[in-house]
Amino acid sequence: MSHELPAPAKAADFAAETFRLALDGKVATVTLDRPERKNPLTFESYAELTRFFEHLGRAGDVKAVVLTGAGGNFCSGGDVHEIIGPLVGQPMPELLRFTRLTGALVKAMRACPQPIVAAVDGVAAGAGAILAMAADLRIATPEARVAFLFVRVGLAGCDMGACALLPRIVGQGRAAELLYTGRFLGAEEGLNWGFFNRLVASDELENEAHATAKALADGPTFAHATTKRMLHAEWDMSLDEAIEAEALAQAACMETEDFARAYRAFAAKEKPVFEGN
Repeated sequence: MSHELPAPAKAADFAAETFRLALDGKVATVTLDRPERKNPLTFESYAELTRFFEHLGRAGDVKAVVLTGAGGNFCSGGDVHEIIGPLVGQPMPELLRFTRLTGALVKAMRACPQPIVAAVDGVAAGAGAILAMAADLRIATPEARVAFLFVRVGLAGCDMGACALLPRIVGQGRAAELLYTGRFLGAEEGLNWGFFNRLVASDELENEAHATAKALADGPTFAHATTKRMLHAEWDMSLDEAIEAEALAQAACMETEDFARAYRAFAAKEKPVFEGN
């Protein structure tokens, strides 16, 4: 009987049908690609994106992800005709199955170890705003406009984790305003509120997002994954619990070869070259 562990999965093995997947070194770029409709989501794309981010948890070839949209817009949310219309009049079990399907995508994004950089141009509305929110970093253009517009279709703002995630990004009062009103958050205001990490010109967005993701991918992989996990896990911890959890996590990072590489590079007055182990 063989006791060898199975080889790590590869992002290249994932056959995407509802979005474009491009691999460049250690960076994967996911592009929502229905530009004629501002890149809306469907039942199928929700499910496939979830499977992809779950797959990344087992993939050893990708260290960071760029999430973006084609044609000058990020994502207009759930497709009105392919999602909203079919949901009207459905029984509660079917509606709950759908809302759990959408929430599973956010859980998969937060659980995958790779940092996710959202590159936001134009409209990011409804579920599109949620996808940007669920990323780790958000780079936008001056044309970016974000709206959690669920209230406009008679729904609550508590969608796909918005009431948990958004206040932690922009603060409770600002999150409440966006979720109650469904109004658009402009690029400059989004930058001032901390929703966007920075703004760049439209023709620089792709390169800037990729450069950011590449810098993350070139960093200490285990340490980045630990940071992402602890940022999420410590929401429910007391300060004492968080300090102990971070002590354990940091001690584990100190066991990595990347930690030793960084020390040797520092001693030699060189820049460390991390290898992810």
